[in-house]
Amino acid sequence: MQPSLPLFPISLIGSWPRESEILKYLHRHQEDERFRELIKNQSAKIVKIQEECGVDILTSGELSRDNYCSFVASKLSGVTLMSMVEMLDFIEDKEAFEEILTKLDVPGFSIKNAICTDKVRHDQNLVLDELSLLQSLTQKPLKMTLPGPYLLTRSMWLPALSGKHYASKEELGHDVVTMLKQEIDALASQGVYMIQLDEPVLTEVVFTQGKPRSFMCAALSERKDPTEELEFATRLIQEVISHINQRGVRSALHVCRGNWSSDEATLLSGPYTPLIPVFEASGASVLHLEFSTPRAGEIASLFKNSTLSEKIILGLGVLNPRTPEVERVEEIVSRVKEALRYLPKEKIWLNPDCGFATFSNRPVNVQMIIESKLTALHQAALELRGAHA
Repeated sequence: MQPSLPLFPISLIGSWPRESEILKYLHRHQEDERFRELIKNQSAKIVKIQEECGVDILTSGELSRDNYCSFVASKLSGVTLMSMVEMLDFIEDKEAFEEILTKLDVPGFSIKNAICTDKVRHDQNLVLDELSLLQSLTQKPLKMTLPGPYLLTRSMWLPALSGKHYASKEELGHDVVTMLKQEIDALASQGVYMIQLDEPVLTEVVFTQGKPRSFMCAALSERKDPTEELEFATRLIQEVISHINQRGVRSALHVCRGNWSSDEATLLSGPYTPLIPVFEASGASVLHLEFSTPRAGEIASLFKNSTLSEKIILGLGVLNPRTPEVERVEEIVSRVKEALRYLPKEKIWLNPDCGFATFSNRPVNVQMIIESKLTALHQAALELRGAHA
């Protein structure tokens, strides 16, 4: 039985800053009973904060993950964790790669990537342990976040290493989809309410054509023509979203423009218009999209000449996770009123643009400010519920 949600329900996108002791374990890539106890204790704190701040669909904070994508290296066979510096030896266009690292607001050793170095197999569950822990801490509906199939395929594909085991990126994508379906089956069997696929690399495809490439979630493999690349991404996403829907779980797709730096100038810009065909074809129930900054374009661009208003719930990004400024309630309400021009009130959910700590080493905010932002979001939701009850 699906839980009842209020109007304008609130959820987070995923990540939360890790406590210092947890970071030490993540740096050593070590897990033991003490690590699990630390994760349990901080998870309990995060659950309490979410409940007190009026979050309606809770997430884990991704505390045990090195970052929201690379953590799969410790869970899957055939995948190796490598830093950007370690990858340099296997990159054909070293000059272009170094240009990307130079443009980054991060040192190349601080972010690691999961690279395919053998046949990929689902030997253990990716996030089932996170779900089990959350279920022991709260009765609220739960959302589990997973790196999407296109993100995983792109980020894991390093031809000099992956090409020894797969004839193409497309062949690797087949095994990635199979692996994600197995994970979805496990989560569905345990009663998860919602599964969110993170696919930020879609914006890298459409917003860097003819420009120097920007680092985007470690997706450094070669691209094809953007039309062909988006068709490939759509096929992968469709297959996984369809499997989520078939299991009776609410499906969500999250797309942003980068979340590793507070320097907005290093992040991608552009409206969602080029991605509308992907969104329409995805089959996702909810689209979690960023709209708190001018970099995302206008909400109107999402619905002009599209069928999205008939197909999706919009998870409207109204908090910028990277800034210390706390959004004013009236600003959030105004943004929602704009979305109400295109969608009925039942089809608008509220969330930050992205997670608060995409990479464990580089959280983009601190807990005190995060709590203040979520409190403002809850106040806005209460005002909207009162006005539209």
